[in-house]
Amino acid sequence: MQTRDESLALLHEYVANENLRKHMYAVEAAMRAYAQYYDADPDWWGQVGLLHDFDYEKYPSLEDHPYRGAQILKQRGYPDEFVQTILAHASHTGVPRDTKAKQVVFAVDELAGFIVAVALVRPNKKIAEVKVSSVKKKLNDASFARQVNRQEIYEGAEALGIPLDKHIQRVLTALQGIANQLGL
Repeated sequence: MQTRDESLALLHEYVANENLRKHMYAVEAAMRAYAQYYDADPDWWGQVGLLHDFDYEKYPSLEDHPYRGAQILKQRGYPDEFVQTILAHASHTGVPRDTKAKQVVFAVDELAGFIVAVALVRPNKKIAEVKVSSVKKKLNDASFARQVNRQEIYEGAEALGIPLDKHIQRVLTALQGIANQLGL
């Protein structure tokens, strides 16, 4: 398996947009937190989060993303299970979420972005000020962060068998741990 530095270099090769990079750092942090929870390899899970959207800036269409990224990862020698896990983060690929890592990358992707959006509307734009109740309140506001697929957030927690509050808290705590990296 490639090192995090190698995966980070790949991310930087394909992604110039700083906000997209921050999203991938956020998903990486959430994946690492869940890896610890499930007693799995935090480096492997973290790299899944780090690279799950690395092709999105260049190939944003549903026809291309994350398929182009999967091809690139295969060419770069990433293991097939790693590539399949990344493909599983996107519902439209139809890749079964038949492992915990696949379930988690799906479960944290939209939620991580949503939590960042909640932090950005706080007066001080500090993720430390975000509470689970704030996230849940904003989930019920259809006009807030309309691009976030709330159904996937609910489905993700349900597939993990974790109450939504605990899922939000776990991801929120992970993101709070990298607040400086996220600029929050």
